[in-house]
Amino acid sequence: MGRMMFESSQGARVPKVGFVSLGCAKALTDSELILTQLSAEGYQTVKTFAGADLVIVNTCGFIDDAVKESLDTIGEALAENGKVIVTGCLGAKAGEGGDNLVRQMHPSVLAVTGPQATQAVMDAVHANLPRPHDPFVDLVPNVFGSAGIKLTPRHYAYIKISEGCNHRCTFCIIPSMRGDLVSRPIGDVLKEAQALFEGGVKELLVISQDTSAYGVDVKYRTGFWKGSPIKTRLFELAQALGDMAKNYGGWVRLHYVYPYPSVDDILPLMASGHILPYLDVPFQHSHPDVLKRMKRPANGEKNLDRILRWREACPDVVVRSTFIAGFPGETEAEFEHLLDFVQEAQIDRAGCFAYSPVKGAAANDLGGMLPQALREERRARFMEVAEAVSAAKLQRRVGTTLQVLVDSAPGLGKKGGLGRSYAEAPEIDGVVQLLPPEKISKKLRVGEFTKARIVAAQGHDLVAQPF
Repeated sequence: MGRMMFESSQGARVPKVGFVSLGCAKALTDSELILTQLSAEGYQTVKTFAGADLVIVNTCGFIDDAVKESLDTIGEALAENGKVIVTGCLGAKAGEGGDNLVRQMHPSVLAVTGPQATQAVMDAVHANLPRPHDPFVDLVPNVFGSAGIKLTPRHYAYIKISEGCNHRCTFCIIPSMRGDLVSRPIGDVLKEAQALFEGGVKELLVISQDTSAYGVDVKYRTGFWKGSPIKTRLFELAQALGDMAKNYGGWVRLHYVYPYPSVDDILPLMASGHILPYLDVPFQHSHPDVLKRMKRPANGEKNLDRILRWREACPDVVVRSTFIAGFPGETEAEFEHLLDFVQEAQIDRAGCFAYSPVKGAAANDLGGMLPQALREERRARFMEVAEAVSAAKLQRRVGTTLQVLVDSAPGLGKKGGLGRSYAEAPEIDGVVQLLPPEKISKKLRVGEFTKARIVAAQGHDLVAQPF
């Protein structure tokens, strides 16, 4: 997601909090909860460090570059403001000797919490910047888990259905920071989803560390929504969200879906248009031996078979994924297996990281660490193959008609704009470049849908003519 700063529009003479959100969409939803609570308690949020009474930095700690960005941002906030509260994944990360890394690098911070710690952050804010008293604001109920303030554009929003992960992938330290899987009550998720749709959201993006495992920790127990029983399980959640989206004329998109057999049941919902035929599946590799060293919960050969079955059940399904090149011990043959997989599986959108030896990851002790230059070279080779597959698939869309959600429309909507079809998630995929509408009377409006005919493919993007 990158760095995001937020500013509210309250009046003067109220405590001011600077806020920076770093990292992924899951961290962004944590930021939205904190900002919502700050607003409910009468604090004003500002974009500048110098103009704030204190600063909150929501950090990312997954890979080395993210750690550096987070530590640099904390240092910048300390230099410009001096009063800083740190939260997020980096806040839960240990440094040398087991002590907290943030405390080691920046001992003067006011407080450090881990991720999904809204109350702990608010406690630190209260201790260092007493909340304002306002007889009207004080009547506002606690808003944890409500739609609240969003950091995304008005027409799309992320909804987090669980925290943590039960897997112990050797390249990942997220469970040590976010803990084991904890699923949100399904009634709470659906209540938030309805509030978002009622607030004007047109696209709901379902996120978690492991979306497919939703409900495993509570043994798929029965919850309730509008007085009716409903199982805490991904299929039932997707079905209910799809019903809701249809009522509001919106989309539901699934992210971080592990390829368990249970996901097969979701494909008919996609084929019928209930939810978008789009699956974000973090495969990471294809070779069974590499997956075993990664301790991934799936086998490469079965993954290929599963994708083929998905496409049989829903020919329009788009599969995006991320992969790691140069994992410790990866042989040239294992890497070639990965290149073959991307071509055979026809992965629509793919991203790739050169293996990063994140401090604390078990994979660093496996042996067979490849030189950095070789890791980067394999990443580049992977992307060359993956982009060729993606470009060919995009080319086949030329001449088709798609529904496009408009993300931007300069010139009062008459000069074209940018949007996305079901095949593009915000920020991680390409876009649909919208030409000026054929009809003079037609205007493109941000946050609304338009029908468009695909006239060309350019790199990662499509070019379309609205009509």
